[in-house]
Amino acid sequence: MKRQLSPQLILSSLLLLPLASQAADRLNVLCAADNDWCEVMRNAFEKETQVEVSMVRKSAGEIFAQIRAEASNPKTDIWWAGTGDPHLQAAADGFTEVYKSPQLDKLHPWAQKQAEISGFRTVGIYAGLLGIGYNPEVLKQKKIAPPQCWKDLLNPALKGEVQIANPNSSGTAYATIATLVQLQGENEAFAFMKKMNDNVSQYTKSGSAPAKALARGETAVGITFQHDLLKETVAGFPVEVVSPCEGTGYEIGSMSLIKGAKNMAVAKRFYEFALRADVQSLGAKASAFQVPSNKTATIPAKAPRLESVKTISYDFAKYGSDEVRKRLLKRWDDEIFSLPR
Repeated sequence: MKRQLSPQLILSSLLLLPLASQAADRLNVLCAADNDWCEVMRNAFEKETQVEVSMVRKSAGEIFAQIRAEASNPKTDIWWAGTGDPHLQAAADGFTEVYKSPQLDKLHPWAQKQAEISGFRTVGIYAGLLGIGYNPEVLKQKKIAPPQCWKDLLNPALKGEVQIANPNSSGTAYATIATLVQLQGENEAFAFMKKMNDNVSQYTKSGSAPAKALARGETAVGITFQHDLLKETVAGFPVEVVSPCEGTGYEIGSMSLIKGAKNMAVAKRFYEFALRADVQSLGAKASAFQVPSNKTATIPAKAPRLESVKTISYDFAKYGSDEVRKRLLKRWDDEIFSLPR
């Protein structure tokens, strides 16, 4: 016996169709920038596209560990921001998707090179310089001279007054190790970090945590990226920023599509969105002082420029490789983290 649907049921079913269509447009993002910038990107993309974005903020090292653990069943579609080294390692391990953006020629050469050395499995979205930050009020109270060079971090007067992140969870800290190794030589750099350990009060989980601790007066000196330090300075906290006299390293913050992503088409929309000059210029709203990769994006006035600071010739291919990264992290665990503080 045939059953007829009531007009009310038919109407209800039709009304649900747009909702089902909208629900299909979803995006899962892991963000390794400061939380404020993550939120700016999420809100701007949702407003422009009506796509529902689930965005979780983690440090770059944590994100890489998650992507590796979920490789057989990815729960993430795109990884936005964070130091380039773990992005390059994820590319080498085959966890990210090959994609060559039509906007590549609009990017600075350093951003294009990041894409090329990864086999187009990642791309540069910003650049940021490593630096040393200090709280002048804390140093004055303790009668300690402000550090100007890497070597000053070994000053015995700074015992218990230095913070830096743990490189196993923080791309910032791994970039610091790679910088010291390239500046000093590997054995010399580990001898340096062993001596500096006497002055370290805490190896934080997040790379930006030392900047926040400086702002609160909880530590005298912090090692992190200059843009994280500047954010605290601009907010009115007593934080001074130093480019180490011997030279310093820098990051190429990157973006990668996750291989096997369940929402790949929408992820590519976000990828192209994030490379646009107008979108990269939004970073200023979140006090993000990195240098954007799009040549025509607006650079925040206070952002430190690569050309104005003594930098090393950072070998991204070598120090972003799986073999070198794993070996340096193991050596750090064995020789530095195991030491008493």
